Amino acid sequence: MSQTILLIGAGKIGRMIASLLIKSGDYQLRIADRVPAALDRIQKKLPALETRVLNADSHSELVHMMQDCTAVISALSFRENPGVARAALEAGVNYFDLTEDRQTTAAVKEIAADAVSGQVFVPQCGLAPGFVTIVTKHVMEWFDTIDTIRMRVGALPQHPTNALGYNLTWSTDGLINEYCNPCEVIHNHKIRNQLPLEGLEQFTLDGNVYEAFNTSGGLGTLCETMDGRVRELNYKTIRYPGHRQLMKFLLQDLRLADRRELLKDVMEHSIPVTFQDVVIVFCTVRGHRNGQFVEKSDLRKLYAQEINGEVWSAIQLTTGAGICAVVDLVQQNQISGTGLIRQEQIPFDRFINNRFGCYFETETFALD
Repeated sequence: MSQTILLIGAGKIGRMIASLLIKSGDYQLRIADRVPAALDRIQKKLPALETRVLNADSHSELVHMMQDCTAVISALSFRENPGVARAALEAGVNYFDLTEDRQTTAAVKEIAADAVSGQVFVPQCGLAPGFVTIVTKHVMEWFDTIDTIRMRVGALPQHPTNALGYNLTWSTDGLINEYCNPCEVIHNHKIRNQLPLEGLEQFTLDGNVYEAFNTSGGLGTLCETMDGRVRELNYKTIRYPGHRQLMKFLLQDLRLADRRELLKDVMEHSIPVTFQDVVIVFCTVRGHRNGQFVEKSDLRKLYAQEINGEVWSAIQLTTGAGICAVVDLVQQNQISGTGLIRQEQIPFDRFINNRFGCYFETETFALD
């Protein structure tokens, strides 16, 4: 008998999640959103969906909507996730979200402490945090002792045409959030906060030059997990050269970091969306193995794909497949527990061999 899952949020990523889950044949999907037009658009593509209009600010509506469900997936803005998690706790269903926001994750962690036996809360699913954490932990397991962990991720247009070298590919709220909030790292064996947009570096890949710089949230809970076990651990976002300098001008010189709604409005009305994107996932670990100081990396480049007759951008696919794989592993009893499950606790082999996780497999760059 198929399980019923509540998916809240019918935006770009919500549509990807719905398409993957409903066409697996193993899940009944109830999708809810506050915007009826968004539900109409998605139901035209997926007639088997059950759609509901929902005010996600209402605790009673959320709990009622979760009746008869075994899990809830939040594809909402990070600000709304704690409310969904509290409703999931009361309804007794498993909880999954896509947040990169550190305060949101801390709130979900606190809520998860009261979970009933067998009920799990899995925040930070998707790409970063999410898959990058899972694959980095996989590389780490090759070492006897670890010195340094570097995680680099970027969702980029294949054919940049503006001064930023950027197109909107996912949540604008999430993008601004990671550019403005403190960045957790481990430096000289201690957990510290560093400033966003700092730590600029450049590297070359396949003849293309990229830059990377500090952004918030991409490490997930890995600093807490690795505290006392590594000398250096950091995460940076990959962009084309020059992007970071222009964003510093907007956020710091023009002080738009203090006027985030204005910045969001400007970006969404001036920077086009693209489906011709590429996602780069690049993690490097240094440490000792068999008495030798060595380095090992995992590099993946993932592109837009046509799935079930529809073209999906690389960021839609990686984010949607990332959370669907984790949901599938939990709901099919391949991962179990009570309370909080961290991304680094998810076994890489189970993830990559999952029917959704396999979208992260690449022939050229996959780790042996």
